[in-house]
Amino acid sequence: MITDTIAIRYYQKLTDGMVDLWNRGSRYEELRVYMEGYLACLRQTNIVEPYLIHRLEEEAFRFLRDPSNFELAMPQVQREHDFY
Repeated sequence: MITDTIAIRYYQKLTDGMVDLWNRGSRYEELRVYMEGYLACLRQTNIVEPYLIHRLEEEAFRFLRDPSNFELAMPQVQREHDFY
């Protein structure tokens, strides 16, 4: 679990980016390459401590492996008779 606020912010940006790419038609392998590039950039900038990047990487891989993160939300439609 990530508890550092800066690491959480980068995790959220990374996972939001992966979902956005998925919705645009990218697939698993492309998302994995995107994630690896994102993490490589974080390592180069030294903005986040290396142990936090390692945790972020573990959480991002867990996010990527969970197919429910990439399902489109289907809005619930209420029928007229539901109001009575």
